[in-house]
Amino acid sequence: MGWVEFIAAFGVFFLSHSVPVRPKVKAWLVSRVGPGGFTLGYSILSLAVLAWVIGAAGRAPFVPLWGWAAWQGHVTLGVMLAVCVILGMSIGRPNPFSFGGAKTARFDPERPGIVRLTRHPLLLALALWALGHMLPNGDLAHVILFGSFAGFAGLGAMLIDRRKRRAMGPEWVRLDHARRQSGLRPQSWAMAGLRGLLGVLLYALLLWAHPAVIGVAPLG
Repeated sequence: MGWVEFIAAFGVFFLSHSVPVRPKVKAWLVSRVGPGGFTLGYSILSLAVLAWVIGAAGRAPFVPLWGWAAWQGHVTLGVMLAVCVILGMSIGRPNPFSFGGAKTARFDPERPGIVRLTRHPLLLALALWALGHMLPNGDLAHVILFGSFAGFAGLGAMLIDRRKRRAMGPEWVRLDHARRQSGLRPQSWAMAGLRGLLGVLLYALLLWAHPAVIGVAPLG
């Protein structure tokens, strides 16, 4: 199907990431399946559509934009280690500024951890993943794919900032100022160490699963 499938997959991807999270649509879905059901369903849908888009990019006509070199793979490996550590430090921790957080009322701006570096660590991870994978995949379809994901992350951060700032009012400004004035201290050093270890384990799991799931061996 070539470009037709690629365009269709991209359209479904952006629809699946925009329609369900609209306030009225999300409220309607949550009222029927509950917050947990919504999160689970949205996560499964997102992963399924993401797999389709990546597969469609591989099946699209090959139009080279730049050549491949061995050093590009090393850059991607380094970037992906950072991505996995960021995910380990971010998922499920208090963060009132973005999505993916939990128990945001417990957020301590004096001990913001990774939120000191960015209000949107998960979106930062997405952008790094996209840019890191675009480097060794210099054909048109993959450049469109990964470039769009990186742009999606940047635009998403701006949209979430605007939405959260409007919803939280002066509290957003107070918390943001406080977390920027603080250090990188986490709420718990022990938990930060455990989260970092989980990020490294995730990295190892991705290296192991990548050949079977994606069809490419990162280590050659």
